[in-house]
Amino acid sequence: MSDSGISAADVRLSARVRGVVQGVGFRYWTARKAEELGLSGTVRNCDDGAVAVVVEGPPLAVIEFRRWLRSPEAPGRVAEVEESLAPADGSYAEFRIVG
Repeated sequence: MSDSGISAADVRLSARVRGVVQGVGFRYWTARKAEELGLSGTVRNCDDGAVAVVVEGPPLAVIEFRRWLRSPEAPGRVAEVEESLAPADGSYAEFRIVG
């Protein structure tokens, strides 16, 4: 672990989730799942009806979060997830709902 609280192996998942994902508790349950998995990052509603999510943490936890996003366990009805993976940069100290 570095001083920022992340390890060199941590990854960042940036995702844009489309479908019926606003007004159904999606941000709340996304935050709970990220916290359960020990991930940091943010979730916010977008003007076009999508939800933007960024999580950072250990690869196995990020993979589980990614699986959850596409599963029937996620609230609403996820139609599409656009995503990208990159090395984590430690920008987040916790997981927050930002908008």
